Amino acid sequence: MREAVVCIHGVWMSGLDMWLLQRRLHAHGFAVYRFRYPSLTDTPAQNASRLHDFIQRLPAEVVHLVAHSLGGIVTLHLFERHPQQPPGRVVMLGTPISGSSVALQVMQYTALRWTLGRSVEQGLLGNVPRWQGHRELGMIAGARPIGIGTLIHRQLPRPHDGTVAVSETQASELNAHLIVPYSHLGMLNAPAVAHATAHFLKHGQFAAYP
Repeated sequence: MREAVVCIHGVWMSGLDMWLLQRRLHAHGFAVYRFRYPSLTDTPAQNASRLHDFIQRLPAEVVHLVAHSLGGIVTLHLFERHPQQPPGRVVMLGTPISGSSVALQVMQYTALRWTLGRSVEQGLLGNVPRWQGHRELGMIAGARPIGIGTLIHRQLPRPHDGTVAVSETQASELNAHLIVPYSHLGMLNAPAVAHATAHFLKHGQFAAYP
């Protein structure tokens, strides 16, 4: 049975930031694909429909999803709008599924609102769909407090990854939650995070870390 992994980037990104992670997942035996979407000009719900069309064209019977930050919110909209997806597992990396307090701070400043665009609409500010994937969902959260978020929100609840607080990544729907000593972007380049992601995609749980 052919298995694919779709990597879904976060706000402002193009997916190239996930290149090392993609390469390492490929080394674990997965066919890996990058989904690119306009994170600022379209809403997470609109991008979820694009993701659905992308998945439908893949030559695979099993499709796993690995989503960083806003990409995880796009994934939540995917399963709300298009619940009939190929079987597979989902790993989110630093996704603020309960809303981003850094995004909320940005929106307090009129001159900065454009930097988030439409990603805040049922997205980074919260009010996102509840998980309806009916499949195993794992979350990896960073705990190294280095990132631009600390400049915007000096009271970002600890522990955090410099952008997203660990508490913002937690939800009862998760099958597994793993905290790692990396920043929001740093986790994408960490071999241990790639290994943990691959292990969850294969087994539905995280191995002992590291």
